Amino acid sequence: MAALDLFGRRWSLRILWELRAGPLGFRPLQKRCDDMSSSVMRQRLTEMLDAQVIHQLPDSRYELTPLGQEARHALNPLARWAERWAATIDPQGADPTDDQSASRVSHPDTVDDGTPERDSAD
Repeated sequence: MAALDLFGRRWSLRILWELRAGPLGFRPLQKRCDDMSSSVMRQRLTEMLDAQVIHQLPDSRYELTPLGQEARHALNPLARWAERWAATIDPQGADPTDDQSASRVSHPDTVDDGTPERDSAD
């Protein structure tokens, strides 16, 4: 329930998603999160730091911890479901080459690095 509480907060999953490709500073992360308010951004970053899902580098950028990477990988089945759902709702919808789509995964049965998922029945 604690994980659902943490990730259920507005912007938490978006921050996790935006840090998937590597470390980002406060302002670039804020930009990628549609310019969310600074106060909400600070609050979410603090919560995620306390939960040890992200950590802050000496140069002040934020990156996912190993636990954060695990959480991101655990969300891949949900991302795949969201892609199928979006296709059902709007078959002509999203451009598969659109990098802005948060529901894109490399292959239905692999994690982002191309390795097979442990339990692809999810």
